[in-house]
Parts: sequence; C-alpha cells; structure tokens
Amino acid sequence: MVNGYHLTPRHTHLRDTVRAFAETEVRPHIPELEASRTVAHNLSRQIARQGWLGVTIDPGHGGLGLGHLAKTIIIEELSRVSAAMGAMIQASQLGVAKIIHFGSDEQKQTWLPPIAAGTCLPTIAVTEPGSGSHVLGMTTTAVRDGDDYFITGTKTMVGNSHIADLHGVVARTGPGNRGLSAFLVEADRPGVHLTPHQPAMGLHGFSFGEITFSDCRVPAANRLGGEGDGLDVAYSSSILYGRPNLAAVALGIHQAILDTTVAYAAGQRRYGEPLADLPTVMQQLGHIQSRLMTARLAAYHAVHLLDRGQPCDAELINAKLINAEYAIDSARTAMEIHAAHGLHPQRSPIERYLRDALHIFAPAGTSDIQRLRLAEHALDATKQPWSTRFKAASPSRLEKSVAR
Repeated sequence: MVNGYHLTPRHTHLRDTVRAFAETEVRPHIPELEASRTVAHNLSRQIARQGWLGVTIDPGHGGLGLGHLAKTIIIEELSRVSAAMGAMIQASQLGVAKIIHFGSDEQKQTWLPPIAAGTCLPTIAVTEPGSGSHVLGMTTTAVRDGDDYFITGTKTMVGNSHIADLHGVVARTGPGNRGLSAFLVEADRPGVHLTPHQPAMGLHGFSFGEITFSDCRVPAANRLGGEGDGLDVAYSSSILYGRPNLAAVALGIHQAILDTTVAYAAGQRRYGEPLADLPTVMQQLGHIQSRLMTARLAAYHAVHLLDRGQPCDAELINAKLINAEYAIDSARTAMEIHAAHGLHPQRSPIERYLRDALHIFAPAGTSDIQRLRLAEHALDATKQPWSTRFKAASPSRLEKSVAR
C-alpha cells in the first residue's frame, strides 16, 4: 500500500504515464474544444489507442487486466486536464462492462480485443427522454422476428453517442421487471439514426446525445445474456462502473480546482500580502483540501473493495454521491476566491471546472437517488450486492497483474 491508498508502483507508473499524456497531448486542444463546442473525434480516438479502454479487460482478450483502481486513476488524471476526455473514457467503460459480464464467449472474442486496442468505442444506451432514472419506464421495444429482433425507440444522454462504433441497447421485450433485454447494435447498422450534436453547458468535446432506432434489425446472436436480462445489464453497469467512473471524473475536476485556486491565491496580493495569507481565504482553501481528501478516500476505497471481490455496492454509491457533491461545492468555493476573475475563461479555467462538475450530478442517478439507495442499505432492504455477483477478476490474479 502506497500513500495510504492501496497503490502499487505500477499504479504510480500508470498515473505518471496518463498525466504526461494528458499534459502534452490533451491540454493543447482545450482552447479549441471550448471555443468550437464540438465533439473531439480525433482526440478521442488518439486516447483510445493508448489501450486504456482495456484496463478492466482480461489480458486473454487483449486488455490490461489492472482492475477498477487503475481505471479510476486513468479517468482521474485525464479529467484533471479535460473532464470531457475523462468522461469519454468513463462512458466507454460502461460499454465494456456489459460485454465482460453478460457477453457470450463469441461476443467477448469479437468485441473485447478491438475495444482494448482502441479501434472500437462502445456505449451503453439505457436512458430515454420520458423515463430518466426510471429504467423500467422505458418504451423502446425489441420485437422478435425469427432469428432477428426489430428495435424501435429513442435513447438520450448516450455517452460517446457521436463517436461510438458499438451501442449496448436495453429495450423492452415483454412486460414487467424481466421484460427488458440488452443488445449489441453496430453504429452503422441500418435503422440507427443520430440526432445532430447539441453542445451543452460543459464537457465540451464529449458527446452525450440522442439516438433513434427505427425498425433496426439486429440478429438474436447480438443479444447480451438471455431475454429478460436487460435490467441486470443496466443496473450492474451503472453500479459497478458508472458510479465509480463518474466519481473518478469528479475527482479529477476537484484536483484541478484545488491546483488552480492555490496557484491563484498564492499569486495574487491583497493588502500587501499574498491573497492566500488572508484568514478567510485560508479557511476556504482548507475546505477544498478537506473535501478533496475525503472524496479521494471514498473513491479509492470503494474500487479497492471492488477489485478484491468484496461487497461494496453502498461504497460505490457513496463514492459517486460524495465526489459529485464535493466537487460542485469546491468549485463554488473556488469561484468565491477568484471573485470576478473567475468569470472570464481567458483569465482562469475555474468557470470551466464549475460547468463540468455540474455535469456529473445527474448521470447514474442524482444525489437523491444515491441517498435513497444508501437508505435502503441502512435499512437492510437491498438484495444480493452486484459487486459480489459480478467479479471482474479474482483478487489473487488481479494482484499479480498489478504488481508486475
């Protein structure tokens, strides 16, 4: 254990590698992305080619097999420079999860190697305009027709919508809780239609748009798991990957908030002294530092447990809650320290961090949803944890891989 976070030398080397890449290859693109507010197609592909999409994929399928703590470090370091590109990696990981846990041997052999190599970018398409976090309220249908299914409906807020090669689509095949099924749908399949990219408040360079499926014919061989497994695909991907991934994005933003604010406060002078020496500013910096330390502990502890195969659904949920809330709180505190200087993108990136942090609030469930799930945990009203049902790797194998 290094630095109290269960980090090995390989984790440290990975952090250094991603940080150097982010500084040299990603940071120069930020002014253009902020100005154009378009999707960073080429940069996303360049990042994918580093092999980081395969961090949780077994080496037998071309992945790194380093686990969720390593994944958190990759997303955090990219997000420290560009939350949009951190979001791109985290959204891709949702697409990885469904294949790892529900894919057949043939599906894994077909799709995991190109994902690990960065030549295939996956998504997961669950959310709909009229259902939001109410997964069972979805209306997209998949109707069986012999050896095929016809998928019809609309998915929204699909991460990587405009750069993806493969969509993981959850659709209704019958009534009730077991009436949802999941499918792998190639992005160039007839009947798949992308709504033009609409820039949002933040995460400029990342696409999370709308996809419409119009009688899209998909072979039954593209179904993930059995008919009726769609709810499990959606929930397990959200809890085991979505929530810790978003915690990692928020964590990277949070670190950038602290770094930027400390540099600003140390460089500005008020009343003949550095701004950082004012008691009120010191208190505010202390709040940011405390929140960041607590958020990192929550995030790292949760994914360490996940890598160990221990029950940790509540910890994963709490990691997303703490990191999303604290990053927003610290961004606001930082804006108070920057005052009017924080309102100008040309003077400081702090307003970008605030905008980006707000994007982490809703995906994989708002804070109200997280607190509801934590209350269920406190009341012992939860079922078997997803974290014990689906183990990405055995602890012994993972430890050997990370230690190499």
